[in-house]
Formats: sequence, C-alpha cells, structure tokens
Amino acid sequence: MKRFLTALTLSLTLAANPALAASPSVSVDGTPVAAYATVRQNTTYVALRPMAEALLEDAAVSWEGSCAAVRGTGLDLTASPGALYLESNGRALYIPYGVLLESGRTLVPVRVLAAALGAEVEWDSATGHVNVTTGTDAIPSADEQYDADALRWLSHIISAESRGEPLTGKIAVGNVVLNRVAHSEFPNTIYGVIFDSRWGAQFEPVRNGTIYHTPTEESVTAAKLVLEGADVAGESLYFLAPTLTNNHWIMENRDYIMTIGVHWFYK
Repeated sequence: MKRFLTALTLSLTLAANPALAASPSVSVDGTPVAAYATVRQNTTYVALRPMAEALLEDAAVSWEGSCAAVRGTGLDLTASPGALYLESNGRALYIPYGVLLESGRTLVPVRVLAAALGAEVEWDSATGHVNVTTGTDAIPSADEQYDADALRWLSHIISAESRGEPLTGKIAVGNVVLNRVAHSEFPNTIYGVIFDSRWGAQFEPVRNGTIYHTPTEESVTAAKLVLEGADVAGESLYFLAPTLTNNHWIMENRDYIMTIGVHWFYK
C-alpha cells in the first residue's frame, strides 16, 4: 500500500506540474549532475553515461554491438535499447517500459541503475529533484544472488512452456510457478511445484519430457527477472493455451486474469 500511495502521489504531482515531468534535476551525494533526465510513465529516466560516471569513480562507458556497457570496479553492466531489463554482474533487473535510446543517449530508470550500483534514491515530490546516494559496492553477482537449483528448474519450465512467447509471456509463466510456491495448496519449492505429481503431472513438459531440454537464453533471463521480483501475472496460479489443448477445466473453474501471447492466465 505504501508503494502504491507513493506512486499515486508522484503521478498526481507530475500531472499538476508538467515542468517536473519535463526535466527533473539529478544529483549524486548532493552534488548536481549534468545528466539528461526525463519522466516517462511516471518513471524517472536518466542518461546512462553521465550517471554511471558520477556514481562509479572508474566507470568506463562504451558502445558494444547493440548495447551500452559500463565497466568498473566490481561492475559489469549492459543495457540494450528496447530491452525490458538491464544486466548487472550477471543479474537481470526489470524495466517495464524498456531501455530507451533518444538523441544518441541511452536512458534507464534511475532507480534501476542505482540498484545495479548499490546506491539509494531519494525523490523530492515538491521539486521533482532526485538525489542518488552512492553505496560501497555494486550489487552481488548472479552466482551469489540466485540459488542454482531454483534458477535451473525455473529456466527449464519457462523455456518448455513458453519458448515461442514474448519475454513478458515467459516472465508470466515464471510468476505462476512462484505464486504456487507461496500458496498453501502447492509445494513450497520451485522444484516441488514443477514436478508436483498430482493428477499425473501439473505441467505438460513434465509429462512429455521437454522439461529436460536446454532452456533458451531468453528463458534464463526471464527466470532471473522473476527471481528478482519482476511480476506481470498478478495472482495467477494457472495458465493454458486454449487453442492447443482440449482440456479447458481451468477456463471453466478459475477466474480469468489476462492473456499474454497464446497463454490465458487464471487464479
């Protein structure tokens, strides 16, 4: 509720004062930073290069192929325009409205960039000013953050169930698995949920063996995003592709939530 009220306050403030939405000011540890900033979808985006250089003393920013890269002590970060995430030390941090590219600038949400660098963000609702307080270290690496077994099996079920779906569809499948882990009617581990043997099996890939196929790279990314807290499926506990199955029990007995790609999601 607190996060909702904060977001609502931000939305109302920006609506009442368009100047705040147009060009918020930014500082690092109280010192103004000459970095382009803008507000999109109630999210403050900042230019990656000047902010990274202000937050990390030895930051080296370059363009590598199709992505912007930031290297420095304890940090290996990449951001690809259009992607719904940035990668930092092997981890995937969700950006619902994507990495932007405008007038040659790579723009990322200031809160996501701060999280990647272990920094904190304070927003002044009266002025729209954003102050970022530097931390001592960038975020821990993927090897330190993710349980290897959880990441492995979540990647496998996402890939087997939604190989041809968009990234949001893959995230949604992972959300269903974690929602079941948290629900009293299902096993309390990712492995337990995936291999739940009630009624033969809960997931078709377990029945037909495709659960053991090597997951796609995007499915691994989706699993990381889910483990980081990315949520697009709400309270969904079930999903199915109506055009690919004759078993419509879920549709007849559960409450519809949304459709992403070929999958319909229910709670």
